[in-house]
Amino acid sequence: MRRSALLCFSVVALALAGCGDVREQLGLEKQAPDEFRVVARAPLTVPPEFALRPPRPGAARPQVGTPTDQARRTVFRLGDQQPTVEEVMPDDGRSLGERSILMQAGASEADPEIRQVVDRETQRVNAESQDFLEDLIFWREAQPSGDVVDAEAEARRLREAQAIGQPVTGAGTPTIERRERGVLEGIF
Repeated sequence: MRRSALLCFSVVALALAGCGDVREQLGLEKQAPDEFRVVARAPLTVPPEFALRPPRPGAARPQVGTPTDQARRTVFRLGDQQPTVEEVMPDDGRSLGERSILMQAGASEADPEIRQVVDRETQRVNAESQDFLEDLIFWREAQPSGDVVDAEAEARRLREAQAIGQPVTGAGTPTIERRERGVLEGIF
């Protein structure tokens, strides 16, 4: 009786395990995280200056001027002793705004020989990769595929054989001998 109850219980458990909902309820299904519920948190940052202390009551404010003046200084970089656009980039037909953007991007410090440097470096890399590619594709050294036939001598031999009445496929005719193919040669 005990054996039959155990057998019935195992059959029922197996049948229930095949059902999708029961497998999930029993924890037999793999549950991947929902990618729309995963939230990335920003990393913790260290303040740029540790010397900042809370302001003392009644002390003068560190900012000077109104917020409008601060915005004007920030936007137009007033107070920074930077060279002007006209000093750094001469007038070459571009507008003042274009030259200003180029100056801030560092175009005046660009190496004028950069194209030759890049070409030289890529030529070296391309030559190395071309050698590797040829070794990979043509994995054996090129061998001549047969005897080189002298066209004038062959034409003379054919005319002589025809004049005498012999077949042109005589003893002097070159024949093509096929080499034996390897086991895996035709597959790839």
